[in-house]
Amino acid sequence: MDQKLLFLINRQWTDPLLDRLMALLSSFPAWIPFMVVLIALLFWRGGFHARAFVLCAGLIVGINDGVISKGLKHLVSRPRPHQSIDGVRQVDLGKATPRILAIARPLKIKLSEAAPDLEGIDGRSFPSSHTVNTISVALLTACFYRRRGWLAFLPALAVSYSRIYTGSHWPSDVLASIFLGLGATLLLLCALEWLWQKWGGRVTPALHVSHPSLLHS
Repeated sequence: MDQKLLFLINRQWTDPLLDRLMALLSSFPAWIPFMVVLIALLFWRGGFHARAFVLCAGLIVGINDGVISKGLKHLVSRPRPHQSIDGVRQVDLGKATPRILAIARPLKIKLSEAAPDLEGIDGRSFPSSHTVNTISVALLTACFYRRRGWLAFLPALAVSYSRIYTGSHWPSDVLASIFLGLGATLLLLCALEWLWQKWGGRVTPALHVSHPSLLHS
């Protein structure tokens, strides 16, 4: 079932425009300049609520990516689709610096050839860090900004889908990673909120009086 769904998304439900869009969504370096500008604007003009959001997002994504995702990748060591089977379309942006300029360059598309010995492969397929991280930011946006914040799930789910489309992850990896991102983020956010309510008044009394909660402006 996993392989059938992978081939539907990766080899049949395809289009040249989708190839370019999915490759762009999967390329984290291409989005770094925009994220840096957005973070700077939030810190400059956003006030306490926006700054708390950015700091929480940085801490939680850092833990999810550097501890949870990385640890599970080494523990599970599941090979990626293009390492496991022949004929997976590997779709990626071309080379360019800065990376965003690659959107105007020809794409790199090739069909995979399975590795002869999977035991020697250092698998990185589960979980999908792209999925965990973008879903984490989407949930945080929804928690901090309520109704409008739920719109953040649209690009997060698009990035998750792109990881299957480009041949980087199995569908089951992405589905499990969505729930992993939601669960880990919710637990970590509750922990940060508890720490702020319990210790924030001792560290910054005046600020805590004005903002007793991280989540409410």
